[in-house]
Amino acid sequence: MKNRIYAIALIVVLSIGACTSSARKENTINISGAFALYPLVVTWAEQYKIEHPEVRFNISAGGAGKGMADALSGTVDLGMFSRAISPEEISKGVWWVGLSIDAVLPTISAKNPYLEVLQKRGLSRDEFRKIFITGEIVAWNEIAGSDKDSKINVYTRSDACGAAGTWAAYIDGTQEALKGIGIYGDPGLAEAVAIDPQGIGYNNTIFIYDINTGVKNTGMEVIPIDINANGIIDEEEMFYETFESILDAIAAGDYPSPPARELYFVAKGKPEKKTTLDFIRWVLTDGRQYVTNAGYVPIEQSKVDAYLEKLN
Repeated sequence: MKNRIYAIALIVVLSIGACTSSARKENTINISGAFALYPLVVTWAEQYKIEHPEVRFNISAGGAGKGMADALSGTVDLGMFSRAISPEEISKGVWWVGLSIDAVLPTISAKNPYLEVLQKRGLSRDEFRKIFITGEIVAWNEIAGSDKDSKINVYTRSDACGAAGTWAAYIDGTQEALKGIGIYGDPGLAEAVAIDPQGIGYNNTIFIYDINTGVKNTGMEVIPIDINANGIIDEEEMFYETFESILDAIAAGDYPSPPARELYFVAKGKPEKKTTLDFIRWVLTDGRQYVTNAGYVPIEQSKVDAYLEKLN
């Protein structure tokens, strides 16, 4: 009789443990992917937990390529993705919703010996292509008109990422075609460029500017894009000085697209877990109030409505 009671008690304990484990899994949202989206998603998670303390988040940045791969394999509930979704990815069953907009900017060190000249003349799309793709331009003095030899040290991303794919698309290439020393992650690339006076790279806006002060991070500068290729940065192309001014330019469409782009959550088919769907719905409604303060540009309401429809 005593053994039977112990057996029943053990079954009850195991059942409670299984229920607890199941509830924990249901209330946990696993997210990985783009560095570009990571700060915003962390902000959303922190705010969402205030209203929904039972929900747990596991969020990791590892590049858009990892986010897509993890989402398609079912390793995570949602992938953070930061470039245009390809037909190949669509054929694999990817499901997505747009969240916000940001941009990739060409970056250099604040210690670049030709900084003043570069900020006045900028670089055209073709000149960026000759630096990052064809390798026809290899020295800063070729651009600045100096006799002093000054090699350009090109940096790129070593991880499969949306920033590289987006920047490459702007100059008619792919991430694989980009020249340069491979650096892992957006923070790493920003640091490599900032400490090298001869360096050039590209970064997402959130890793160039200090969100609290609105000014560029220590050591970072931006090479203005000479959009009309007239050899000078015109007044309407001068929007890089502060975080607010570049975000306004992105929102107004004054900064080219690409490298301005929409950022996404992706999944292998529409998520089945109610916790995940509820979070996405909140992100597209109540969560929109945090987008601008987090350093991103909101997507237009018509797109939000279309994405909300995908949740039904």
